[in-house]
Formats: sequence, C-alpha cells, structure tokens
Amino acid sequence: MGKKVAVIAFSPVNGMGLFQYLEAFFENQIQYKTFAIDSVKEIKTNSGISITLDDVIANLKGHESEYDALVFSCGDAMISFKDNADKPYYKDMFEVLKNFNDQGKLIAGHCAAAVIFEKAGITTGKKVAVHPYGKPAIQNGTATDDKFVVDHNLYTAQCEGAIWQLMPDLLAALK
Repeated sequence: MGKKVAVIAFSPVNGMGLFQYLEAFFENQIQYKTFAIDSVKEIKTNSGISITLDDVIANLKGHESEYDALVFSCGDAMISFKDNADKPYYKDMFEVLKNFNDQGKLIAGHCAAAVIFEKAGITTGKKVAVHPYGKPAIQNGTATDDKFVVDHNLYTAQCEGAIWQLMPDLLAALK
C-alpha cells in the first residue's frame, strides 16, 4: 500500500484544485484523510458547493507522525487570510506545516500554498512555484515563474491549472 496523506483545505477552497488531488489519490489507491482549516468540518468551494471533510486541523496537530505527506489545497480564503491569521485554526495549520517539515515529510500545494509555506518558515533555501500575485511574499525561499517545482520535500504548482503537471512527480513520491 502507498503512503498516507493528510489533505488540508481552506474554506472557501478551490474545488478544482482539491478534487484533482483527491481524484488522483483515489485512482492511485493512495490513502488520504481530509482536514478543514477551520473549527468545523463543513467547508465551501469557491463556487459555493458545500462539502464535509473528515476532520478539522486541530485534530491533525500532534498526529503528524501518522502521515507520510501533507497536501495544502488553496482557495479564496487567502483573500481574507491576513484579517483572520490570528484564528486558532490558522495557528494550528502553521504548527502542523512546521511539524511535517521538521520531520522531513513531503509537503505539496498549489497557487498561494508557497505563501503559506513561507509564513510557516519552511521555504528557506528552496525554490517554489507560486501564483504571480504571491511572488513578492516569498522572502526566504525563491519564487519562480515555473508552472511547478519540486525542491527537497516541497512540491508546488503555480495554480490549479498546473497541478496536472506536478501530479506525476507527486504520485511517484507517494507510491
């Protein structure tokens, strides 16, 4: 059996991005569990579709060792992130990201994921693919114009439209 992945998602999440990961994991028999970066399991997609995830980020904290990888699914929540960065579930997200990185585990994401990775302190000395609007936020890592980048344990795609280009490397690492 392949590796086990924790998939974390903002609300609202970019459904196209999230469902690309979940469908690829399902089709490739890669175990995963979904976690809302929120205090409730019910989230929405950018287009307003309600979905219920398996759990919340607070319940992933302290259980990072049970997973081989973490995938961050971005969304429109990034627009209001700075106004809500003090929420407990965002603090939990940063702690979880740091713990995964400290354990040398694979961490993947698209769009503004690299900005979140930067804020979590895990991009130092690494190249990342990031949405063009997020490039100025990358100070410790190196923001690229590449559609996707794999650097050490970070797997990043510039946007949801580039996830398919990242996916072969991501799936190979998870099998």
